[in-house]
Amino acid sequence: MSTSTSQLAQVGVIGMAVMGSNLARNFARHGYRVAVYNRTASRTDRVVADHGDEGTFLPAHTLADFVASIERPRSIVIMVQAGKGTDAVIDELMPLLEPGDVVMDGGNAHFRDTIRREQEVSAKGFHFVGCGISGGEYGALTGPSIMPGGTPESYRIIGPMLEDISAHVTNADGSVDPCCAWMGPDGAGHFVKMIHNGIEYADMQVIGEAWMLLRGAGFSNAECADIFAQWNTGDLDSYLIEITSEVLRQKDPRTGADLVDVIKGRAGMKGTGTWTVMTALELGAPVSGIAEAVFARATSSHDDLRNLAQGALAGPDGTVTVADREAFVEDVRRALWCSKVIAYSQGFDEIRTGGKEFGWDIRVADAAMIWRDGCIIRAKLLERIRQEYAADPGLVSFMCAPSVAPELGEYQEAWRRVVATAVTSGVGAPVFAATLAYYDLARAPRVNAALTQAQRDFFGSHTYERIDDEGRWHLDWSGDRSESQI
Repeated sequence: MSTSTSQLAQVGVIGMAVMGSNLARNFARHGYRVAVYNRTASRTDRVVADHGDEGTFLPAHTLADFVASIERPRSIVIMVQAGKGTDAVIDELMPLLEPGDVVMDGGNAHFRDTIRREQEVSAKGFHFVGCGISGGEYGALTGPSIMPGGTPESYRIIGPMLEDISAHVTNADGSVDPCCAWMGPDGAGHFVKMIHNGIEYADMQVIGEAWMLLRGAGFSNAECADIFAQWNTGDLDSYLIEITSEVLRQKDPRTGADLVDVIKGRAGMKGTGTWTVMTALELGAPVSGIAEAVFARATSSHDDLRNLAQGALAGPDGTVTVADREAFVEDVRRALWCSKVIAYSQGFDEIRTGGKEFGWDIRVADAAMIWRDGCIIRAKLLERIRQEYAADPGLVSFMCAPSVAPELGEYQEAWRRVVATAVTSGVGAPVFAATLAYYDLARAPRVNAALTQAQRDFFGSHTYERIDDEGRWHLDWSGDRSESQI
């Protein structure tokens, strides 16, 4: 173990909870000298005592000593609770820094908070990096997916270290890509991480819907585990599919029953999925699959509603009648792939739209590239997304890409059968249904919006556009019904 201060640290980490300490250990394991600090000194000392043999740590018990122990320009990573805690640390740091130092927030901050912080910190001559980190505590230690924003200069300073500690992907040609890339100015990194988490919500929910359909059709959890394991060898290959198989095999250590059957059917949220949907509404970016996943979690935790509805509302009991079990499993597999494609398409469309709206010019292919490993939604599908956006950076929607649209066309009949089965059996499948509806709305030459706009013009004089003429028009609904151009 080395705790010598004869050499300055190359990077410092503030916050020695699990994520912060694991990230500090990751830096140390990659040969970096790491300054570590926590407001509660005993946590700092515990990290060094338990893991000091993994590399060079320079512990500090005051923030001033911590800053003084890092070589210039300093690279400082803040890993504390998002919100007021982050602001408090930044306020304490500012008087101790020197021009050119880099402060990075690696927490789950809202991207608008990051924009504000970047403006405040840069005005004082320092760099501020809002950085999304995905992979959980294990990824923080072994190699996460890292999404930094900020100035290009800040990335030149801290980026090489972040690339070193990130996960890495070996490509078909033998080249290796780090799962870390600069996303753009100020809030771009946290914005991309927010969308990652929104996609994660949809991915998890639609996997759960597939499981409920299989269970409704009489498959045991063990059989479902085998099905998911098989799916994980093909186009559905992903971390979430892999762990689903493992979760479904797990027995309860208390009773010996299947663990999933003794866990309450209510899921929590930490906010990033909600932020994704709220921001999408502001941008006018339709993310219906993600939104339905967020609402499904909210419904699962609405105890008063569910307790009342279970006794008051009638309907099918969730039993799924199938004539051919193997054919049904294949239908569900195809429907799951389609819904995942749509959910990812919606998320990447929000990245593209947000990048334009906020002036970030995010390279969408880079987001797909760095999500191929280290993060929670890592999946085989992401390489195809990367390739499509690399070939066409202006691609409006991944679902319309040349390698994807024909496959959706081939699978859409199975998708429809699964949604119909869920509806007639009483199995709630909001993401399966919402993503199919999005697919149909997008491809339809005519939708109900014409009637909606006529209604809006009727009650609010909001005008409408015609299919046979330019401009905006209004009908005198309360008068002679004549039309005028506005």
